[in-house]
Amino acid sequence: MKDQDGAELCFPQLLNVSCKKPKTSQTDIVLMYLLFFTSVFTVTLNLLVIISVSHFRQLHTPSNLLILSLAVSDSLLGLVTIVEAHRQTDCWFVGDLMCSLHVYVASISLSASVGVMVLISVDRYVAICDPLHYPTRVTVTRVKIIVCVCWMCAVAYNGLIYKDNLLEPRQFNSCYGECVVAIIYILAVLDIILSFVSPITVIIILYMRVFVTAVSQARAMRSYVAAVTFQCSGTVTTKKSELKAARTLGVVVLVFLMCFCPYFCLSLIQVDSLSGLPAASGVFMMCISPCLNPVIYALFYPWFRKALRLIFSLQILQPGSRDTNML
Repeated sequence: MKDQDGAELCFPQLLNVSCKKPKTSQTDIVLMYLLFFTSVFTVTLNLLVIISVSHFRQLHTPSNLLILSLAVSDSLLGLVTIVEAHRQTDCWFVGDLMCSLHVYVASISLSASVGVMVLISVDRYVAICDPLHYPTRVTVTRVKIIVCVCWMCAVAYNGLIYKDNLLEPRQFNSCYGECVVAIIYILAVLDIILSFVSPITVIIILYMRVFVTAVSQARAMRSYVAAVTFQCSGTVTTKKSELKAARTLGVVVLVFLMCFCPYFCLSLIQVDSLSGLPAASGVFMMCISPCLNPVIYALFYPWFRKALRLIFSLQILQPGSRDTNML
């Protein structure tokens, strides 16, 4: 049914209070389809990472547990992005509370991703800059506890940010079929400082220190390898593996920064216009990093490629597959 202006209504039975269906250009539609398929691809790839690290016992290392947590948050971001693609191209039919909840879950996932990125940077900093104490300071149990604390902080922090929207879901909606979630501008600026600017500053500082230390260690190893004895070769191999892990996770952090900086900038610009999440272009940039992370793992980690072969060949369903040698 259409209104007096000829526009289609979201709820034809509610003529006076229904929103008009959003008008989308051909470019918007193409971008939305691209966003949808990217989101599906993101969820699928990160589920493979989750299955790989969770299933094989040999992969239960501190660094891989951080990768697992990052894959969980990336999967949630992919799922929420699918919902967001629908929200920006059609009417909102699933209720006001779900409108607030989907932004709340997206914010939790985003905060958890940033938090895990900080933890990854700390992990690499300790592994490269203080390798002798790394095995005792960074254990699987401690990482599990810290990751749980990170997620709980993300839930509590975003609960405070979106408290008013969750308690009164309809307060920013002007008609039925609309999904608008907003916070005041000052709070949004403070949120970006606390959840993006400060963590990113910490990440950059830590990785600059890691880079300087890694370069000096690489030079030292090149001069040391010529004189190394057979008994000490294991130490050299360990250092090389740590440096490789630092390089791989450094690429992940770099991709994260390149993709999420535009998203947070758009968030700051649009938050005063009651836009909820940023427009499709900003959401698409947010979805790129979670999609690329598993590709980076496949390029740099042999254990992930081996895990994929075992998953697609269904060998993980065989008894004892959890104890497969993955390294």
